[in-house]
Amino acid sequence: MEREDNRGEAEKQKALGIPEMYRELGISPQTYEFGAQVEGELRSRFDAIDDTTEYNQLKVLHAMQQCRVDASCFAATSGYGYNDYGRDKLEEVYAAVFHAEDALVRPQIACGTHALAVALSGNLRPGDELFSPVGKPYDTLEEVIGIRPSKGSLREYGVTYRQVDLLPDGSFDYENIQKALNERTRLVTIQRSKGYQTRPTLSVKRIGELIGFIKERKPDVICMVDNCYGEFVERIEPTDVGADLCVGSLIKNPGGGLAPIGGYIVGRHAYVEQAAYRLTSPGLGKEVGASLGVLPSFYQGLFLAPTVVGGALKGAIFAANLYERLGFSVIPNGTESRHDIIQAVTFGKPEGVIAFCQGIQAAAPVDSYVTPEPWDMPGYDSHVIMAAGAFVQGSSIELSADGPIKPPYAVYFQGGLTWQHAKCGILMSLQKLAEAGLVKLESPGL
Repeated sequence: MEREDNRGEAEKQKALGIPEMYRELGISPQTYEFGAQVEGELRSRFDAIDDTTEYNQLKVLHAMQQCRVDASCFAATSGYGYNDYGRDKLEEVYAAVFHAEDALVRPQIACGTHALAVALSGNLRPGDELFSPVGKPYDTLEEVIGIRPSKGSLREYGVTYRQVDLLPDGSFDYENIQKALNERTRLVTIQRSKGYQTRPTLSVKRIGELIGFIKERKPDVICMVDNCYGEFVERIEPTDVGADLCVGSLIKNPGGGLAPIGGYIVGRHAYVEQAAYRLTSPGLGKEVGASLGVLPSFYQGLFLAPTVVGGALKGAIFAANLYERLGFSVIPNGTESRHDIIQAVTFGKPEGVIAFCQGIQAAAPVDSYVTPEPWDMPGYDSHVIMAAGAFVQGSSIELSADGPIKPPYAVYFQGGLTWQHAKCGILMSLQKLAEAGLVKLESPGL
């Protein structure tokens, strides 16, 4: 009897078209048709993304071939990890992809914040000053720096901090940047993505212009870029335009959804080496740190990353155009060039942020039945809601959304291992907003 029921279900599924499959998932025909109209207007944008994806795929392939990756690279090591051939080869590949002198790519790096803390702590000393010319850093960096008091912060070790905010139009305040640079300025940190702010994401070209301006005035300063969410969105990376260090997380773009943990630091050999001494121990550096069997996922994740990022980027552009048409403020807007995979949508009320995140969770392959709620998350100064029914906990290259429950009540959407899943998640977020009475789909343009 059970076999007959399964056979009947299979026949039913065969008869369903794509709109009907969306309806099976809980997305109404009205929501689906609205999304289809928006999608139909994005073909040329999607074609351009496909071109960038192809370029970056070839770049990664060339780096792996150039570095002579072979099957022995996937062997696991334990204990101290001395002579871990696959680990060292992977770092060689990362350096080649980023056109850098050296790289540190390790499962011992727990997250993007940890990678940034390692890079900063390894290259700053008591009496040095850390400078941000692009305003406030991401929330979790505030405690690393000591903007918000925290045990073990850079401030506790005698490192001071200074920042210059972006101008209201999002441009660099070059006049005050020049004034802020001084004899104690040792490291300049540039956050590429917006974080929980509604400011523009920085293009690699703009980052290069800023680095050039700073280096002309202080050639010996270290310029570090927080590259989280930006890898493979463009054809070049910050290390191509003068960044001394470039830092990111493997459970974001470069892990391709396969890396279960990890982070990377690439750049000039001397500064990567300093970071390695902070990650492990003075005198040990890159020589220790076992790979523990994760190398196949690190290599394959990197290989898939350009394609995964391309799908996530399509999802971000789709979300921007869909919500912009409904009258919400979106950053970037529907037509702007893209420099990361994050899409901000401002709802102006907490109910919008919550409904959006609950829609993303409902579209997940894992924990889709769970209803996310705002909570006191470590490292943040307000309640935060996070939706991520992911195969890897906290993986924001997978379909995810989050936001602080505070004005202007903006949600930040990112990820999707495939464009098709990203599309489904965005439509489900819209469905939840419609069911909550927060949007009306009989808006002009339908």
